[in-house]
Amino acid sequence: MAVPPTETAVPGVLDPAVLGPSPALAGRFGRLRAIGGIWIPAFLVAAILFLCFLWPIIGPVPAPTGGSILNSNLPSFSPGHLFGTDINGNDEWSRLLYGGRASLEVSMAVTAIGLLLGGLLGAFAGYIGGWREGLIMRVFDVLIAFPALVLAVAIAERLGPGELHTIWALSFFSVPALARIARAATLRVREQNYIVAARLSGTSHTRTLLRHIMPNILPELMTFALLGLGIVIVLEGALSFLGLGIQAPSPSWGNMIASGQGLLSAQPKFVLLPSAALFITVICFNLLGESLRARWSAQ
Repeated sequence: MAVPPTETAVPGVLDPAVLGPSPALAGRFGRLRAIGGIWIPAFLVAAILFLCFLWPIIGPVPAPTGGSILNSNLPSFSPGHLFGTDINGNDEWSRLLYGGRASLEVSMAVTAIGLLLGGLLGAFAGYIGGWREGLIMRVFDVLIAFPALVLAVAIAERLGPGELHTIWALSFFSVPALARIARAATLRVREQNYIVAARLSGTSHTRTLLRHIMPNILPELMTFALLGLGIVIVLEGALSFLGLGIQAPSPSWGNMIASGQGLLSAQPKFVLLPSAALFITVICFNLLGESLRARWSAQ
């Protein structure tokens, strides 16, 4: 009986299995990467919210307005002024925090309105079908056909500047966008067995929609809402930059960039600081939304 030849290692040649990590190690790194992909941006978002909403209350932060002209244009790291002061003597660090609070208040309110109105109307359209679905979605299609910034500028110009008017102007962007997401998600779940069983048992349309459909599409809506929240922050900054959003002396990142552009060559920090804060915040919300979307898609 012939004996098969034994495999011998070739000197100087590494086994390919040695080059790669073991399956257990690869799985461990994969889990750590998945966990870090969600918790790192979540931690950064929580830190931004803490700084903008809680730190001005519990920390030694001066008022963002009402500074003395005698303290104007102080350099960074001056006593009591981390980033110095602006041309009106207002503390720049304080204006960054309060400006972030205003921008986040607008974006979160716009996103909440989009989730409430857009989510309910989109889910209703996807569940009920027929001419009512066509009517609701055609109205939203008309709104989506307009560029978001152009539509927001037109509505803000009509309503006038201010935080509340900015919220309503930007809601015309978030409601139809989240309505389409809600309708698409509802179309996927409305033929599931538990929805069919609820209808056959005589459950009302309202109860079926609120009790069975909305809880199952809410995670997907929240994921896309986080992605949209970053876009709303940018739109709010654009409106404030154009003078149609939050008005000075009340700070927002948009009007801080607008007021600092005249001093860009002499004092670039007045533009770079709010721009960096806006950029980092949008990136963190987008990373968190993308991580959640990838996790829900994998399930």
